[in-house]
Amino acid sequence: MNTILETRTWRYATKKFDPTKEVSEADLQLLLEATRLSASSYGLQPYHIYVITDKALKAKLRPASWNQSQIEDASHILVFANASDFGAELVDGYLENVSETRNVPAEGLKGYGDFMKAKLLELPSESKSTWTAKQAYIAFGNLMQAAAELKIDTCPMEGFEPEQYNEILGLTEKNQNAAVVLAIGYRSESDETQHYAKVRKSKEELFTLL
Repeated sequence: MNTILETRTWRYATKKFDPTKEVSEADLQLLLEATRLSASSYGLQPYHIYVITDKALKAKLRPASWNQSQIEDASHILVFANASDFGAELVDGYLENVSETRNVPAEGLKGYGDFMKAKLLELPSESKSTWTAKQAYIAFGNLMQAAAELKIDTCPMEGFEPEQYNEILGLTEKNQNAAVVLAIGYRSESDETQHYAKVRKSKEELFTLL
């Protein structure tokens, strides 16, 4: 089987992690770099990712995660927090990064900056939050696939209380909101879910070729 399809078939939403197995620091850094390089609209990356290993903090987050065991048993918990709102600083910070990274004059980027600001800054706050959350999900998907390529198990989790996460992690005062959570680690041998056949729509049902 093609390795692209093999990794996607191998990956599943792990329900039971082996708490004795930890993702190595080298593999973690590789996953984080793959996530950093993920696509993002305009390249703005309007989100922040919290990487949690502290056992006490994990225990605190578990009740806010519908008491799911993955929170404590997984090697790492990654919380993708999208920007709740933003202003010109989001674009200006990106343009400064472009200028430094590509060694180009900042004034030469003003036209592109004005274009982005015209498209984004007039959006209602709710629309801004929705857009930034979508950007976080793009990086989230890239991280899951990178993990599968390393044979590191993941469990994408939307079963949590964002308001409680925001309070526990102090996100509200940072103008951030917990959008989605990813547990990473290694599956437990007792997780029967790993043996289930993957159920997806057929190509005929899912795709329309025009």
